[in-house]
Amino acid sequence: MSFKRTMVAGSVALVLSAASLVAAAQTIRIANQGDALSMDPHSLNESLQLSVTQNVYETLTGRNKDLSLAPLLATSWKQSSPTVWRFELRKGVKFHDGTPFTADDVVFSLARAAGEGSDMKSYTNDFKEVRKIDDHTVEIETKVPFPILPDVVSQVAIMSKKWCEENKATQPVDRRKGIENAASFKANGTGPFIVRERQPDVRTTFQRNPNYWGKIEGNVQEVIFTKISNPSTRVAALLSGEVDVMEPVPVQDVARVNANASTKVIVGPELRTIFLGMDQKRDELLYSSVKGKNPFKDKRVRQAFYQAIDIQGIKRTVMRDASRPTALMVGPGINGWSEAQDKRLPYDVEAAKKLMAEAGYPQGFEVSLNCPNDRYVNDAQVCQAVAANLAKINVKINLVAETKGTYFPKILRRDTSFYMLGWTPSTYDSHNALNALMATPDDSGTGQFNLGAYSNPKLDELTKKIQAETDKAKRDEEIHEAFKIHSDDIGHLPLHQQSLAWGVSKKVTLTQLADNFMLFKWMSIKDK
Repeated sequence: MSFKRTMVAGSVALVLSAASLVAAAQTIRIANQGDALSMDPHSLNESLQLSVTQNVYETLTGRNKDLSLAPLLATSWKQSSPTVWRFELRKGVKFHDGTPFTADDVVFSLARAAGEGSDMKSYTNDFKEVRKIDDHTVEIETKVPFPILPDVVSQVAIMSKKWCEENKATQPVDRRKGIENAASFKANGTGPFIVRERQPDVRTTFQRNPNYWGKIEGNVQEVIFTKISNPSTRVAALLSGEVDVMEPVPVQDVARVNANASTKVIVGPELRTIFLGMDQKRDELLYSSVKGKNPFKDKRVRQAFYQAIDIQGIKRTVMRDASRPTALMVGPGINGWSEAQDKRLPYDVEAAKKLMAEAGYPQGFEVSLNCPNDRYVNDAQVCQAVAANLAKINVKINLVAETKGTYFPKILRRDTSFYMLGWTPSTYDSHNALNALMATPDDSGTGQFNLGAYSNPKLDELTKKIQAETDKAKRDEEIHEAFKIHSDDIGHLPLHQQSLAWGVSKKVTLTQLADNFMLFKWMSIKDK
């Protein structure tokens, strides 16, 4: 073992030892390969981030255990016209500092989520106005009819207007610029758990909210959330009992965790799709050997890359069969997905070489591929396999794999030529992926995560129609038409839907959701 690795393992051991000292009955210790990058719920639209902060902050609508829509800070909602939704707010709710929750907080929070530095703009980009009717009633008026609005607001956290003003946190933490404020490290939500201590990138301690307005099903009084980026160390911590829950379990360690007398792996399908994106906007790529032009603007190059990727080989050797190859940017379980459309172009190296030659690159070229190494299942290894595949068509990939703490700010600044991203449509509807990933980027938040700026006006037009369409059959037709346009354009390179694998002590009961959110209110632990 190298000195550096010994130091890392030692620091993890110290963190775990500290966690063990404070652990007691009804304390659950959770380890993840990454950490929430901020306590600001509007700072990063990433599942792990939102999963952590949604234990502290709440939204107007939420999800039941079957992912159906549920009332949360709003008790009911209805349309008063095709473009106006009225939400009745829950009474008697208080923020963690004791401040009453009112309509002013909703109006403030939705404006904050739509404002400068927010990573949640794609949820609010079609809001025309949010207005207070009285202390416990708000209306959201949209630019066009928006039948799935209650689903959309299930991801936008409500913050205390008073607290944000007092703490100079009225604007979100901008991860692209590295800007921090009080909301980065402190939190004041209405949720079932309170942030007691925050050590970024190390450990966050949560305690049960004794004044929570709702029911907390589980018996957990304290949650200690620890980052352990090394997979082997994370597994060892679970097997030794130093942590009670960990995720993800590396696919190669599933059998080992299940064979241990006190632990098990909970496996389930995930709604997340992993894909590769390409800069299709710049006239010259930032990180490529090709000068004076952008090879990704040529569909033949994009298709060559697609057909050179041996996705079945990646499934077999890298993912150990814990993945589902996909041709679409959404998978089963998302409204609008269809099996008929989910057919990949054939893996064909010779066809890919021919396309590269036709595009004027018979000798290939060099390009950098940006990937995280601690966000998705075997993310860096998948990128390594893609690089090896593309070498067969003379493309030299300069792989830049790094921790998500530096990776996301970089690609969100669009400081990339070729990148990996994973996406779970939080509304469980295809419009979310179309609006955030495939529509042409603009200042309103449309296309906010279309980081390569793929653009097709016809798809943009259909995305708007899909948002407003109330006839399900017609809406599904429009979704399928939009997906066909994107697939025909080779707008992105879809790879697979990964499987969830959570390692859990047999003392713990919890609920695994297909969106990979881990909610503490549904967790219990047996006393020793």
